[in-house]
Amino acid sequence: MKSQRFALLLVVLNVVLLGALALDRVSPAFAKGRVSPVLRGQALQIVDTQGRLRATIGVLPATTLDGKRYPETVLLRLIDPQTGPVVKIGASSNGSAIGLTDGANRGVQVFAHDTGSFVRIVDRAGRERVIRP
Repeated sequence: MKSQRFALLLVVLNVVLLGALALDRVSPAFAKGRVSPVLRGQALQIVDTQGRLRATIGVLPATTLDGKRYPETVLLRLIDPQTGPVVKIGASSNGSAIGLTDGANRGVQVFAHDTGSFVRIVDRAGRERVIRP
């Protein structure tokens, strides 16, 4: 008989704890006093309802590619689930860039670097045009 009472007590305690946890998950949408004024982290990823990556923002470390040194960069990507990144905005110590594409390497890129600024346009036929001031 004692073991049945103990088991019943444990079940009741578990139900109460489960209810408290469920209420805690719902309450942040309505709890104005608990909103943090700053979200800090090294990267952020946004996914859609199917769990597919749709946007990222992060800090990429400095790197060397083909003998050229690239500084640390902050990069925002907006991603189409079928074609990949279609909007990129980057900033580093030597300048910034914005890229708008259709997912098939066609689009517009605007560069503002310490070595010079320019606009690069690739049309449907794959022809590239670079405009410099």
